[in-house]
Amino acid sequence: MKYAFVAAHRAEFPLGVLCRVLGVSRSGYFAWRLRPESRRERENRRLLGRIKAAHTSGKKMYGSPRVHKKLVSEGERCSRGRVERLMRANGIRAQQRRKFVVTTDSGHDLPVSENLLGREFAVREPDRVWASDITYVPTDEGWLYLAGVLDLGMKGVVGWSMGERLDRTLAMDALRMAYDRRRPGDGLIHHSDRGCQYASRDYQALLREYGMRSSMSRKGDCWDNAPMESFFATLKKELIHQRRFRTRAEARREIFEYIEVFYNRERLHSSLGYVSPAEYERQLAVRLAA
Repeated sequence: MKYAFVAAHRAEFPLGVLCRVLGVSRSGYFAWRLRPESRRERENRRLLGRIKAAHTSGKKMYGSPRVHKKLVSEGERCSRGRVERLMRANGIRAQQRRKFVVTTDSGHDLPVSENLLGREFAVREPDRVWASDITYVPTDEGWLYLAGVLDLGMKGVVGWSMGERLDRTLAMDALRMAYDRRRPGDGLIHHSDRGCQYASRDYQALLREYGMRSSMSRKGDCWDNAPMESFFATLKKELIHQRRFRTRAEARREIFEYIEVFYNRERLHSSLGYVSPAEYERQLAVRLAA
């Protein structure tokens, strides 16, 4: 395995450095290169190619559990331990997320709603509980703000809006998108922090118009809205922190592609049994129709 790592990275680092770091000899490496490749080595090389492809398709953010699940879903017969060993030996790992910065402004005198969830985020069906929040995206032109609405039942983003101003209109546009797409029945719980955008009279009036029940986190407690915090942290880890956006328009395009193409339709979610939100909802519809 060490010699395979040396061979894979010879173009990046001097041979002597690789051998010294891994604790192998140059002569041993050259002897390994001359030795006929075993069946196991050929299979590892083939599987490593599949692993790299799966890792790349996940925007290089998948660790070994998600890579393994993706390979199995594609018909590959391999153990999770083998995938983990090959990834570790070849330096393939998920990117580490950075710390999330909270920007909620709850310093207002507007009425706030009772917390109806109490951190009970396990929801079995779509369109029963939505969570909303706002985050920021740095660009060379200044901040771009993103408001999102997440369905806790199928873990997909059902509404979003982007703009230059952190105001209630941004949040309301995301909610309108979610409602127009999903048309949920009355009684849906809408959970958010107690920021002024969500506590505003206009936003609360829109919730009543849509027949939704307002729920809000306790003051200064980000864990009360953990699903949205988690989504934004994932977005930043997998996209925002990997790019420098020259313009807000560039950031808009990239975020749109991430949410609508990758996150909702392709990304494997561990809480859904390692399928995408779109695939989970399709499977759920099949089960309900049976």
